[in-house]
Amino acid sequence: MKKIVFILTILLTVFNVSGQTVYSGFIDKYPIELVADISNGGPIKAIYGIYSYSDQDDPIIIDGVLQKGKAIFYEKDKNYKNRALLSFENFDTHSASLEGTWTDLRKNRKLKISLAKSFDINYGDSVEWTDREILQAAALDNQYFKLIVSKVKGRFYPRVTGVKIFEKKTDKLLQKIVIESESLSLDNISVGDYNFDGIKEFSVFENFYAGPNTSRIYFLFDTTKNTYFRSDFAGVSLTFDDKQKNIFELNQCCGGRQYTTATYKVVNNKMVLIEQHCYIWSEEKKKMIERKMQDCE
Repeated sequence: MKKIVFILTILLTVFNVSGQTVYSGFIDKYPIELVADISNGGPIKAIYGIYSYSDQDDPIIIDGVLQKGKAIFYEKDKNYKNRALLSFENFDTHSASLEGTWTDLRKNRKLKISLAKSFDINYGDSVEWTDREILQAAALDNQYFKLIVSKVKGRFYPRVTGVKIFEKKTDKLLQKIVIESESLSLDNISVGDYNFDGIKEFSVFENFYAGPNTSRIYFLFDTTKNTYFRSDFAGVSLTFDDKQKNIFELNQCCGGRQYTTATYKVVNNKMVLIEQHCYIWSEEKKKMIERKMQDCE
């Protein structure tokens, strides 16, 4: 079996969290690292995570449940069928160590998991800390990401202060980028071809706004320097149409009674507006009616 680096998180709920705990240790004789994130929900908690082989560094998503101290995580194959199980009989983030079992469900092969706590990422207290790193679920073909987070006094949640980009298989640090944004634990980073040049890039979650609106920070790739740079792309809840090579923006307001849309094309790595529309709910007609843009401002 290949050398393993294992990363595990329990689903972060935006408004109800207890914090994260980072561990290091082994699956059998293979070194691993683990990050656990547990919500303060009901007696049965949905759990979510990732793990990766250190010689490949490809994050693998897992999910499951936590009930009465027992955590069970399932790894899926490409057909979304369970292929492996990771279980902890006494999952307690207050403990200095954790013991569990990794099971290959197809071969029924079992390996012991042994972990020691490295540090906590606490919420809602006065403890301050800086520059702690969390592996991200999203990755590129040859690179993976770690989020840099810090916590200052007076803030309930930690904030993102940077991103590190590593080369897969070698773990070589390729680039460190300083940013400021809110934290979504393992899911801050997404990947995509944002300027439609055939090269996958990445974005970082920035913030929540009214209703379902969100924003992200978009990084493009400079082929002459082999580095990523922060683009000028900006907008609310942007989506990217690879077929039409357009960027679509949806800005919702007022409990769903008003929204605007905008369509952009990309010219020289800039967003150029093609068209935009305003829609407002009509009580008389009982449907959304298109109005002038200034009516939505």
